[in-house]
Amino acid sequence: MSRIYLDYNATTPIQDAARAAMIAAMDVVGNPSSVHAEGRAAKALVERARAQVATALGADGADVIFTSGATEAAALICAGRGLKGAAVEHDAVLAWVDPVLPVDAQGRVTVDDPAGSVLQLANSETGVVQDLPEGLAVSDMTQAFGKIPVAFNWSGAVAALVSAHKLGGPKGVGALVVKRGTDVAAQLRGGGQEMGRRAGTENIIGIAGFGAAAEAAAHVLSLGIWARVEGLRNLLEQAIEAEAKDTIFVGKATARLPNTTCFATPGWKGETQVMQMDLAGFAISAGSACSSGKLRASPVLRAMGYDDDTARGAIRVSLGPDTSEEDVLRFAEAWLTKQKKFHARPGAGVA
Repeated sequence: MSRIYLDYNATTPIQDAARAAMIAAMDVVGNPSSVHAEGRAAKALVERARAQVATALGADGADVIFTSGATEAAALICAGRGLKGAAVEHDAVLAWVDPVLPVDAQGRVTVDDPAGSVLQLANSETGVVQDLPEGLAVSDMTQAFGKIPVAFNWSGAVAALVSAHKLGGPKGVGALVVKRGTDVAAQLRGGGQEMGRRAGTENIIGIAGFGAAAEAAAHVLSLGIWARVEGLRNLLEQAIEAEAKDTIFVGKATARLPNTTCFATPGWKGETQVMQMDLAGFAISAGSACSSGKLRASPVLRAMGYDDDTARGAIRVSLGPDTSEEDVLRFAEAWLTKQKKFHARPGAGVA
């Protein structure tokens, strides 16, 4: 039986439009900084993708600065600014901020100083969606972009981080989006590319794929497909909740991404569940893919007030536009089979 991929928050299958754009870009010879015809052709690809990303993100008129990913974008806008954040932020953001903002039991963050703070739009582990305050310095929109309606220009944020591979584009390309006129000090210096904010010859193949993926993702969102995905997510939770009475669904009482469910079984380690499901043919996660393998209780769940035993027992299942009802029901059946075996073994609940 074929494997079932349920880890869309870690990365997504590349979209056909992105693949086609990348293949076409491979035949473009010029350097975007060159003034001859070949260079102008390469530059046109970059500028087309810049416009595609801006339009899809509701950021027309803003500056889109292409980077190697959201991690580099976070460093570019956050480094040295003394910003505050919450412990639920992605590690790429936590590397640069003071994690002092309070988090409630549903994963909601209170921001008292928007101009000096960072706040993600949606959490990669729990799917919890935040309300962004006006004048917010930076928002990580990586997980939200393409899954829920997002308009950067109306979000209240001055800057945003996004990544191509979270919405059907290639890995290794992302962007920092800022309101025009925002001061961004270059971390990589040299030729002055990307409006002097990020030196280095542009990755036109990846950038072309990002632009096409962003445009395609916006189209998929407009068709209401993610509403169908939300129905499948709810069906999965209902199937598990009906039989796994001790399982806790994280953030279920607040707004979440339509594709994301995070649930914990105290005493049953998330890493063990991931391995068992992998052997059964399902790809899921025990948290953020960038933090997997660290054998620690999820800092996101700990910030929400869960104890270590519960936080270590959490897994994340994230669906995509191609996920079917059969996929989620097969997963629920397989997971419940393992869950019953876990509870039936001697010493269950203390491992």
